[in-house]
Amino acid sequence: MKRAGIAISSCFALLVSACNSDRPEIVDRAAIARLPWENVVRLARGSAVTWRMWRGDPSINAYIDHWVVPRLARDYGISLRAVEGQGPEIVNQLVVEREARARGVADLVWINGETFHNLRKAGLLWGPWAGRLPNAAALDSTSPIVMRDFEQPLDGWESPWGRVQFAFIYDTVRTRDPPHSFAELKVWIKKHPGRFTHDQQFTGVAFQTALMYSLSGGAGKFEGGFRPALYKAASARVFGWLEDVLPDFWRAGRDYPLGVAEMHRLFANNEIDFTMSYNQNEVVTKIRQGVLPPTAHALVVTDGTLANAHYVGIPFNAPNPPGAMVVANFLLSPEAQYEKLRAEVWGDGTVLDVAKLTSEWRSRFESLRMDSHAVPPAELTRHAVPEAAPEYRERLADDWKRLVRDRAR
Repeated sequence: MKRAGIAISSCFALLVSACNSDRPEIVDRAAIARLPWENVVRLARGSAVTWRMWRGDPSINAYIDHWVVPRLARDYGISLRAVEGQGPEIVNQLVVEREARARGVADLVWINGETFHNLRKAGLLWGPWAGRLPNAAALDSTSPIVMRDFEQPLDGWESPWGRVQFAFIYDTVRTRDPPHSFAELKVWIKKHPGRFTHDQQFTGVAFQTALMYSLSGGAGKFEGGFRPALYKAASARVFGWLEDVLPDFWRAGRDYPLGVAEMHRLFANNEIDFTMSYNQNEVVTKIRQGVLPPTAHALVVTDGTLANAHYVGIPFNAPNPPGAMVVANFLLSPEAQYEKLRAEVWGDGTVLDVAKLTSEWRSRFESLRMDSHAVPPAELTRHAVPEAAPEYRERLADDWKRLVRDRAR
């Protein structure tokens, strides 16, 4: 027992030296794996953590900057700095740093789906580590949406952070009888020319992916990894559907809003009759912020609505893995998960199994009132479908730009 204690102490001393060094060395994950959690916390205390994440939503930024940051400083002495960075940008930056054998500039990254796939494939993540987090014990471990990222097993290389589901948003005054399937949506678009579009980024690709599932017999057809022949036939149906309705899109499909924020503005300004979000609760949040009108309402189609989780990972060359682990563990705490679930804060779904929490926390989660503008939870659950292998989304995004968007210009 004494010998084991000496080994752990020696390991701890080496890690302190490594984490505080200016050299571009990579902290030994096996050494951290041998440390008790309290020693990981001790390593993290008083350190700085840089988190690369999407910074495009004021609600998310406020949650991080004004709620998470001060609590990490108070409880752990950790100075958390959130900076812009997402998707391919994160992957490209890490490739450049590896080629230059440079010390990393980020300790934590917000990722899922294609980005997780590309980081794992290129060996750009540090780990496995997520199974070491004490708060991971309360994860919804039976959920395939939480525990598999676009069909990919997590294997401890990323830690779940939030769960969301795709939803359309319409105005109950302007659109009294909204479509409830993609077939009905096609009819609606043709009857209301110029009143529908989608964005060019993540949410727009989610719309196209859900459409692909619907036109090809359902999400179950895409399970089991990427199959090029299936994609070829399925994407042809998507582009055929879009080509048929493109003349009736907003600006005849020659222009598209860049992201959902621009779509929300078009919707609020009565230029289009639908916006959309890959967060089932965003309609409530944006109404309370005055971004969307009070007559807005969320809608899911009966064909199936995409659901996925988002995660945090640690880059292979992160200067401060212990600090990143403590931040990730805090993000999984009932306190942090409850706060971001509140509609007036963010409305981001929890990845915890509330039944595993204390009675006090169960009561608090269950007390969050269902807003009348949102889709009832039972309906969300009934129509939820998981994302398929990330190659489907990657290929669809690239081919849409080449075959649809750029051709129409």
